[in-house]
Amino acid sequence: MSSATPAASAAPDTVLVVDFGAQYAQLIARRVREARVYSEIVPSTMPVEDMLAKNPAAIILSGGPSSVYEPGAPTVDRSLFEAGVPVFGMCYGFQLMAQSLGGRVDNTGAREYGRTGLHVSKNSSTLFEGTPEEQAVWMSHGDACSAAPDGFTVTASTDVVPVAAFENDDKKLYGVQYHPEVMHSTHGQQVLEHFLYRGAGLKPNWTTGNVIEEQVEAIREQVGDKRAICGLSGGVDSAVAAALVQKAIGSQLTCVYVDHGLMRKGETEQVEKDFVAATGVQLKVVDASERFLNALKGSPTPRRSGRSSAVSSSGSSSRPRPRSSPTRARPWSSSSRARSTRTSSSPAAAPAPPTSSPTTTSAACPRTSSSS
Repeated sequence: MSSATPAASAAPDTVLVVDFGAQYAQLIARRVREARVYSEIVPSTMPVEDMLAKNPAAIILSGGPSSVYEPGAPTVDRSLFEAGVPVFGMCYGFQLMAQSLGGRVDNTGAREYGRTGLHVSKNSSTLFEGTPEEQAVWMSHGDACSAAPDGFTVTASTDVVPVAAFENDDKKLYGVQYHPEVMHSTHGQQVLEHFLYRGAGLKPNWTTGNVIEEQVEAIREQVGDKRAICGLSGGVDSAVAAALVQKAIGSQLTCVYVDHGLMRKGETEQVEKDFVAATGVQLKVVDASERFLNALKGSPTPRRSGRSSAVSSSGSSSRPRPRSSPTRARPWSSSSRARSTRTSSSPAAAPAPPTSSPTTTSAACPRTSSSS
């Protein structure tokens, strides 16, 4: 088994996006990845010690619909800001940082929604260097920060909010009242990248290719010299997983595709031929259509018939689709023809795992990118 390369074995610098119920949490994580830094989303209910156990290189606090001073509002322990990890608060996260560290947040009637003019008072600061003194940002808040915590420099304001951004370079704590992750904030991505590169000192060296390398090495380590089996449905998720495991362990992998008779016309044949041609995977096709269709025979509500043992054994409770329906486009489109093994399954029979090795394992991908 080949040894892992440094690029594949070294864990990437990770930015945690703490989700306080924001509609844009996924977008924040995406923007971080667009800056070529790896990110993961964690819930605000995660204890700070668990967040820090992930060894984050930086943490971003998202927005949210709550008011920081309301009973039961999402919060985070003050120890997060004292851990030495760079933190960037956005909107609700900004207000939470202010309140936790002794600043003042209240409902002053200074509500701002939509496109708003931001006045940058320190355009040489960590966040705003190289950006104009007047810029458009996207606001969505009812409460406002009226006083920054001690040790913080106010670096931006609006016509109605005196503290729209603050920075503490010594503690590597930063925050903005607006949403830099949305396109309506004209210099938002630049401000986010300034936090990542300047505030947190991260390098833009992560790509989706790094994820593939990491997972290939992780799969090889998990499987070792054993055999692995993968259930292939014909959908994108299982196809990508199978292709990734195939890349990692090659002929040690056998995929099994069960034709339950409910696929679109020609779909099974497409999976059987094109996927094999595109990946070179060893595929066993099991024709269990008679078993499944007999279990559904006479049922006016096939979706409920998924409770029958014959159907539930495959984990399928989907409504039958006409076999004459058009075939869906597949991510492994290929005109080449390849060979696979086809068997049939009776009600008493089930597909058997490959027998070329006494040990078989189910290979799993411990982390795939979504994120991004």
